Amino acid sequence: MLTQPGAADDPTVSPPEGTPRSQAHTAAPSPGTEIDYGLFLDCVHCGLCTSACPTYLELGNENDSPRGRIYLMRAVTDGRLGLTQEVRRHLELCLDCRACETACPSGVQYGKLIEPFRVAMEEQSAGPRKSADWFHRYILFGLFTKPDLMRRMLIPARISQRLGLVKLAEATGLLSLLPARLRRLIEMLPPPERPGPALPTLLPAIGKRRARVALFTGCVADVMFRPTHWATARVLQQNGCDVLVPQEQVCCGAIHFHAGSSEPARELADTNLKAFDHRNVDAILVNVAGCGAMLKDYGHHWHDPHQAERAAFADKVKDVSEFLDSLGLVAPEGEIPLTATYHDACHLGHAQKVREAPRRLLAQIPGLKLVDLPETEVCCGAAGTYNLTEPEMSARLSRRKLDNILKTGSRVVLTGNAGCLLQIMREARSRGERLLVAHPMDLLDLSYQRKQPRL
Repeated sequence: MLTQPGAADDPTVSPPEGTPRSQAHTAAPSPGTEIDYGLFLDCVHCGLCTSACPTYLELGNENDSPRGRIYLMRAVTDGRLGLTQEVRRHLELCLDCRACETACPSGVQYGKLIEPFRVAMEEQSAGPRKSADWFHRYILFGLFTKPDLMRRMLIPARISQRLGLVKLAEATGLLSLLPARLRRLIEMLPPPERPGPALPTLLPAIGKRRARVALFTGCVADVMFRPTHWATARVLQQNGCDVLVPQEQVCCGAIHFHAGSSEPARELADTNLKAFDHRNVDAILVNVAGCGAMLKDYGHHWHDPHQAERAAFADKVKDVSEFLDSLGLVAPEGEIPLTATYHDACHLGHAQKVREAPRRLLAQIPGLKLVDLPETEVCCGAAGTYNLTEPEMSARLSRRKLDNILKTGSRVVLTGNAGCLLQIMREARSRGERLLVAHPMDLLDLSYQRKQPRL
């Protein structure tokens, strides 16, 4: 057990003046060397973040809380603590959900600490990198970030779903013969439905043009939830927006970056810079919270000659609910007489600080009753690819989330992130709960079309 922050080992004590912080007691490089040290000092260790942290709520270990992790990172940076496997494990278990940022009264920018620290930790690893295993190389990096390839590779799985072979494999225990992460991946697949054609380059505004926007479609989201992209585009058209869909766009880079693989993420970011003519649109819109948070941080992650251009791109990025709320929604008229609850996706509510906008949009759907979700601010356990790389903790949080959803009595769950949609769908299926899990844009689109959702 690592020592927890306290008077005996004061986290405010610094190395002797003039001593490089990363080499106070060791000559080894520190993952914290390139981090602005003032970001560590913002944390006053008050502990108000602990009640918001999913891993602390589940484990009760100070080292698995935000202030504990900040303490560990700073101690490693100061050279007071070695970067042992135990320290690494506490940092790796963080979901990077940023709930601590919402809870923190001191404005600690936790994401600007944990993300670069873990990237550097991975890059400086003396042994094999965690991101170099077969699952990261061939599945997360090689498959997930390439939507066309992923669509082709999923054809056998989709056929098996339609024929009932996946359910048969589950019932007979054949799925248990697969590696755990591949089994989890199959379990995450949503029910098969026709994806529809790719979005065209331009979808013109309906009625008077109010804005010209570009839509980011991403990688996994376009494979799993292309109908939601179409719904998003139609909602934007109904609100007087010309919608541009750059065909050269690629993955946002979050999958690589959060796994500690910074350079491939930078290459993807720069490809997106070339694909989007950000100077000639009013906004670059995203309907996936994780992608939106990554795109908005393009100007922060890499410091090189292209940083200013990435920052200018990032300034144009908006979540679709954020944009429509500020534009002023054209009120939909189709009644949807259902009771729904809304789950705050972490990278929308915490990372992007977009909380009320989706609720204000949903409140304008005639007949829809929105009820509060207990612990809406607590992560569902998806956290990008966390549900594949940390299945045990992810499963605990998934169960916790569904328990809270069921308490509302609602059979409709709305959330603005592809990972959350997949996670909640999987948990509901595994427990035999019939829920409609959808994106807010899906429901708005149905209301504009005067259609009812299929329950």
